[in-house]
Amino acid sequence: MQVLPGVSAQALSDLIGEIYDCALDPQAWPQACRTIAGLCDSTGGGICVHDTRHAQNDQLFVFGYEPDFLAKLGSQYAQSPMAVADVVAQLGHVSALSMDQDQLSESRFFRDVLEPFGLQDIIWFPALRTAGRMASLHASRSVKASKYQAMDVGLFKLLAPHVCRSLAISDLLDLGTLRSEMLEKTLDGLTSGVFLTAIDGRVVYMNQAAEQQVKAGSAIRLVNNRLWPTDGAARAALSAALGEAGRDDAFAGTREHALAIPGSGGVGYVATLLPLQSGRRTEVLAPFAASVAVFTQDPIEAPAMPGEAFARLHGLTGAELRVLHALSQGLGGMDVADMLGISEPTVRTHLQRMYSKTQTRKQSELLALLRNSTPPIRSPASAAAEPSA
Repeated sequence: MQVLPGVSAQALSDLIGEIYDCALDPQAWPQACRTIAGLCDSTGGGICVHDTRHAQNDQLFVFGYEPDFLAKLGSQYAQSPMAVADVVAQLGHVSALSMDQDQLSESRFFRDVLEPFGLQDIIWFPALRTAGRMASLHASRSVKASKYQAMDVGLFKLLAPHVCRSLAISDLLDLGTLRSEMLEKTLDGLTSGVFLTAIDGRVVYMNQAAEQQVKAGSAIRLVNNRLWPTDGAARAALSAALGEAGRDDAFAGTREHALAIPGSGGVGYVATLLPLQSGRRTEVLAPFAASVAVFTQDPIEAPAMPGEAFARLHGLTGAELRVLHALSQGLGGMDVADMLGISEPTVRTHLQRMYSKTQTRKQSELLALLRNSTPPIRSPASAAAEPSA
């Protein structure tokens, strides 16, 4: 059986198992990235992490790139199509440079960064977004290969929820490896709740944070020793996700990498599930005889990158935000057009649309609004009520 041309169901299941192993053992990412790249005939790939606090761009677990290319990409990351797309895209949204090939070939990024190193296409998706950093997984092809096609995009769409889930758990744990003799102490030190459930759904372990969440009882409780969200829709979604995670590594039925668990009194959590039936995960958590790990945390409110909150508040498109970022660096209309590979009239059109959306009249007012805007932080009650939190 094949789920995609050239990719069998077994190969996909094995790869998803590798991805979930990375949640508890991040050093497994290099091999997982190589496997992903191999399935879409890519010569390079890895994970890009952008530190928003220090404006630093790091390439982790990468292969197939010249050091000079990585240095060039890091220095011009803010001007890349990937950076702006990741600001406004949902986690797991797959993009490829060739999707906008007409503009790409005329852009400064293509001329200065890709073309000199023989690269013609990159495929990627944002996989993690927190207050301090964001990460994306990518693969690339050289000019000797064809551009990415719908089949490649389809493969990345299948993998994206699992990569997002694995990176989210690694970020919660904030550790490189786990040792079984220190596991309970490590989990109790987390501010996020950790529930380990058996194959029949019974909770076999809770860390201290999880115990406090249950004791509060505003969003999640234990009923017959099983997790019981107080919100009916969240209860049904969690029950279905637990069942699928306990049955199969592929975890194919739950497309989102996290589930919202709203509660009363302005309290709510985001639950991230990790299947534990095979691989490195089974070894690490063997003392608990657990089938699924459920990580619960308060939603992260802070924006991921400068400009993201502004873009979401005013409904700016990716193209508009790209122009705004370039203008905020002090560039004129002609320079912005050259950088992005678009015409000056197009720059002016984007500006006029941004003026309308932000109720400003000229460029100086728009840039002043960007500089002075406070990121819109939702109230806890509204955050808990949103299913997409």
